Amino acid sequence: MSLEEQTTKLSRCLNCGFEAPGGDEQWVRLEVPGLGRMTQCPECSSTNVITGR
Repeated sequence: MSLEEQTTKLSRCLNCGFEAPGGDEQWVRLEVPGLGRMTQCPECSSTNVITGR
């Protein structure tokens, strides 16, 4: 395992379990008035995501 693989932190959707590296292009970014920037799951559209950045 390379050093990059060891230090890559995954973000995970708590609704469907989808995982991808934190900040990856796969995640949808939303600007929500009053809340700011949120991450949305590309699989199920949930915003219940634990970020791994």
